[in-house]
Amino acid sequence: MDDLVLNVDFTVPEHRPKKEPGSLKHQRFVRRRRELERRGVLRQKQLPATLGRPLRAPGRGTGGGPRKPRSGQPRSCPKENGHAAAPRGPAVSRNGPSRTDASAKTKGKSRGTARGSVSTVGDSPASRNDSSGTGDPAKTKGKGRGAPRGTSKTDGAPPAPSKLVALDCEMVGTGPGGRTSALARCSIVTYEGDVVYDQYVRPEAPIVDYRTRWSGIRPRHMANAVPFRRAQREVLRVLAGKVVVGHAIHNDFKALHYSHPKALTRDTSQIPLLNRRGGFPENVSISLKRLTKALLNQDIQVGKKGHSSVEDARATMELYKVVEEEWEQHLLQNLEQK
Repeated sequence: MDDLVLNVDFTVPEHRPKKEPGSLKHQRFVRRRRELERRGVLRQKQLPATLGRPLRAPGRGTGGGPRKPRSGQPRSCPKENGHAAAPRGPAVSRNGPSRTDASAKTKGKSRGTARGSVSTVGDSPASRNDSSGTGDPAKTKGKGRGAPRGTSKTDGAPPAPSKLVALDCEMVGTGPGGRTSALARCSIVTYEGDVVYDQYVRPEAPIVDYRTRWSGIRPRHMANAVPFRRAQREVLRVLAGKVVVGHAIHNDFKALHYSHPKALTRDTSQIPLLNRRGGFPENVSISLKRLTKALLNQDIQVGKKGHSSVEDARATMELYKVVEEEWEQHLLQNLEQK
């Protein structure tokens, strides 16, 4: 029998350090974290799981063995200079939510109910099927803001007469060359044409040009005129919550240093329906005098005494009545499209 020859290598094998998973950048990051933990800069719960040790989830899986990562990469850690990552959700015991969790859920439901109480009839079907049963408060609130206070969203009826007023102002010139318009008279009438406010107003700056030919203002009118700030307070008190009708009314609001809500403003110089009725181009601003003559067969702003703000306000309200229902229906349709 031949001899059995064994070739045995007794040299000590070279010890290679176990390579940590992850990229070099991640390894440097983890080593930095460990160093900060050793120094006491960071708390234990803020650090990532120790690399190289299998993560065990007691009570999960079969046999409580090591859980394999889904992507095969180490767990992501919070940034070195940032805050610790917040927990995804409160811990829930196996036997059901604790008293603290139950009270938190009850409190959340009560808040949702309070917010949902502002929703009105007409919410979308999606909001009715909402799990909380309260609808979508944000969408409901947005729709409520866009709707005029005096109009009905259901049938498109015009605002109530008590909610409507017509405004007209007369201006004089101040500043260099009298080129700056300043309020000198303000008149407000009701839906029926009754005067609720009519005062001469003394501008804050000296009057350079009275513009009597158009404004009808003369120096004698300033003797007992109301100071501008006082007149402004009184006028805004009357306009609060009202639908204001006027012709080129942005000029009147500018003289009052005031901006009325757009949903509560009706400008007869910007109504294509009126121009169409009067036989004028729809995209052109027609003067109040011409519209009144064409649609109401009335002459206003005649003679050399100048304009009357009361007369102009009444004419504006009468023009609004000509297309009141059609205009309000048109505004409602535009509101629903938005």
